[in-house]
Amino acid sequence: MLKLSDVFTLTLVRATIRMSTPILLAALGVIVTELAAITNVGIEGIMLVAAFMAVAASYWFSSWLMGILAAVVAGVLIAGLMALIHLKFKANVLVAGIAVNMFSLAFTRFLLINWFGVAGSFYSPRIAPIPRINLSILAANPVLDTLFNNYNLMDYMGIALVFLFHFLIYKTVWGLRLRFTGVHPLAVETAGLNVTAKKLQALLISGVLGGLAGAHLSLGYTTQFIENMTNGRGFIGIAAMYFGGISPITTWLASLFFGFTEGVGARLQNLGVPSQFMLMLPYAATVVAITFSMIRQQRRETDKQPF
Repeated sequence: MLKLSDVFTLTLVRATIRMSTPILLAALGVIVTELAAITNVGIEGIMLVAAFMAVAASYWFSSWLMGILAAVVAGVLIAGLMALIHLKFKANVLVAGIAVNMFSLAFTRFLLINWFGVAGSFYSPRIAPIPRINLSILAANPVLDTLFNNYNLMDYMGIALVFLFHFLIYKTVWGLRLRFTGVHPLAVETAGLNVTAKKLQALLISGVLGGLAGAHLSLGYTTQFIENMTNGRGFIGIAAMYFGGISPITTWLASLFFGFTEGVGARLQNLGVPSQFMLMLPYAATVVAITFSMIRQQRRETDKQPF
């Protein structure tokens, strides 16, 4: 018989943090572009190409640092492709994002077959994973050790980036200009700044963060590449961004919520609950979160209307 005590344990907290990291990194990337009036649906494709390049570089150089660097470069290049489609050729941003996602799925499959001669997935002992950080001061306490110790480097980095971007967005001139690019581009142009250049900058930063998210998936979360291994996490990152009100700290909390549903789903599946139902949980949570966000936004717009 299924018991709640078998599901809600300290290790579930750990799983929540681990599973929320790629969602959080993707969400931070789309926050930057959303503030510049660009809904970066292509973050899914950015993550996927970055995940592949991270594995490839880690395999060739036996270095996780080279893997992360390759992932970031790949993320920036794919974000640059999206900028070319949207900013240069004026294609609809959603169409551009969908095009990038479709391209990334086919591109990684092509490279997987032609570079490594395999289909579906690639694994090798030569792939160097991103290291885990073990703090001896926490290891002495079993509870603290389980909750906060021995996480992947990217897990800690993701939390640090939350506060870094909160500071940059709300406490710096750069953040003020970024926010005005989205809500009042004419004011930005009047100040002598190039709106297109600011949007390009936002997309490239999104590429960096998407690259880190992809590297975490293939070198931190796992140590392999699997076709379509992002599995909708980029889209869940967009949902977390909206659910969190386009703010880094509340988006982090939303990402933890999605990581929690994924962790619960994996745990229940191990306890014999049908896998189809468990695999559905994160996406059902995404629908609920988006619905809640839309209702909240409509209420705010209604409150602003004069009587």
